[in-house]
Amino acid sequence: MAFLELQNVSKCYGIGVKRVEVLHDLNLKIAEGEFVAIVGYSGAGKTTLMSLIAGLQRPDTGSVTLRGEEVKEPSPDRAIVFQNYSLLPWLSVYENIALAVDTIFPDWPQAKRRAHIEKFIAMVNLTPAREKKPRELSGGMRQRVSVARALAMNPRILLLDEPLSALDALTRATLQDEIERIWESDRKTVVLITNDVDEGILLADRIIPLSAGPRATLGPEVKVDIERPRNRKELNHDPRFKAIRKEVISYLLGTGSRAKSSLTRKLILPDIEPEDLNIPRSMTGWRNTPIRKGEMKEESVEVKS
Repeated sequence: MAFLELQNVSKCYGIGVKRVEVLHDLNLKIAEGEFVAIVGYSGAGKTTLMSLIAGLQRPDTGSVTLRGEEVKEPSPDRAIVFQNYSLLPWLSVYENIALAVDTIFPDWPQAKRRAHIEKFIAMVNLTPAREKKPRELSGGMRQRVSVARALAMNPRILLLDEPLSALDALTRATLQDEIERIWESDRKTVVLITNDVDEGILLADRIIPLSAGPRATLGPEVKVDIERPRNRKELNHDPRFKAIRKEVISYLLGTGSRAKSSLTRKLILPDIEPEDLNIPRSMTGWRNTPIRKGEMKEESVEVKS
């Protein structure tokens, strides 16, 4: 039995004729402790897929199961790190993490909760900033707080919904290294949603492409059989890295892409003429107003001498 499994999952939005199937017939098995990256286009339905795994939404058909039990609602077993940090601005780093820990482990003694919080603040290298508010932190530091908060909940699965896409390249690289280091030390089951193929290869055990929507579906998995730890500089010269990258991108650009349909419409422009600036102003100081061609009439006038 798979640790996490999606069976024939489909999800639609809208009502009646406007109903659109976003995800179609998704099947996926993830082992415990595995790091899986799902790579796809923006707008393909990656966040919807993440919401289904988290229990924030229910599939219209099929099922999502965790250790054989159907996922029907959110649970601390599945912690999400969102792209937009989702931190409470009036709380410090310590307090943002403490809010989650106090909610999940209310029966723990205060000293144990405090030690637990400090452990994860240190894990993401934020001990010197523990009393700072989110507004006093950089984007990368805020995202570290989000990761620490999620890990402090001790979830079975860590769901990463494009957590690094809003960061600059240098900060993104630093956080990628942090995520890999944390995963190596803790070996949580991780599902990473990303649109960056290179990021998936750097971090994951497997990459699964998601085709373009609507009716997006999962493509063939690609195993990242490159020895860890992975050095991004060395990867650029690794033949296996290039082969994996080519295979994923080829699917996304080929079978996984949708043919773009074109629509030709006849455009009817207003039947109106612009004002002729060469016509001298009238006695009132205004030029003649624009005239529609359809309103122009020809008249013949006879003048008797």
